[in-house]
Amino acid sequence: MILFPNAKINLGLQLTEKRPDGFHNLVSCFYPVPWTDALEMLPAAQAAENSFTLSGLPVPGDPKSNLCWKAYELLRQEHDLPNIQLHLHKVIPMGAGLGGGSADAAFTLKLLNQVFALELSDETLQAYARKLGSDCAFFIQNKPVLAVEKGDVFEPIALELAAYHLLLVYPNLAISTAEAYAAVSPAFPELSLKTALAQDISTWKETVVNDFEKSLFPKYPVLHALKAQLYEMGAVYASMSGSGSTMYGLFKQAPAQPLPFPKEYSVWQGVL
Repeated sequence: MILFPNAKINLGLQLTEKRPDGFHNLVSCFYPVPWTDALEMLPAAQAAENSFTLSGLPVPGDPKSNLCWKAYELLRQEHDLPNIQLHLHKVIPMGAGLGGGSADAAFTLKLLNQVFALELSDETLQAYARKLGSDCAFFIQNKPVLAVEKGDVFEPIALELAAYHLLLVYPNLAISTAEAYAAVSPAFPELSLKTALAQDISTWKETVVNDFEKSLFPKYPVLHALKAQLYEMGAVYASMSGSGSTMYGLFKQAPAQPLPFPKEYSVWQGVL
């Protein structure tokens, strides 16, 4: 069985305060994007063997430390799952602020739930996902939400961007979560993100802000330049996604081709 874990973008990201547990409370709108990895699971070839293999973009580290395998181990402990062959084909860049690794983990939980007929509810799957990473739980239901606290508590939000063309640009620059958070200064905003997003998209340029841009743009000028370039190309709104280095633009129609980005950049575009 094959599933296709998808990316997400952040429409605004406000870092409001440092938590006693060392994490940060935040407010952000998570919006799913159809840029996908591929995840396949088969019964193990031999009853005594488990395997997890990778292809596509190189993924650093021991495969058994991958969130996909951790998701399998998490459910196996409580539901006595048999051995499996799991394969991940990686397409979504890492360190890009697109939630690709979190999506892979969440989709592994959903895949196991389907294949082995565990009949776990979305709420139960979200509880498992929260053990794997702060934004993993989003990908269980995989629909636009306002994420609060550590990014793992969700509020419904009425937001529809289906009429817009999305352009994602990853400048081959990985930014770790630790690096991104090291320089932030959390504060409660004057205007709530929920209020800002409820206004016409033409106002978002001034009101819907990703707080990571303030500290990361001076360190990585290419990010600021890409945002300016997206507006020059006609974007109605452009921003950095999450704490990674992907910049995105929302357009009323597809931008003119060919796109003016270096060949070493990863670019995705399509209708939301």
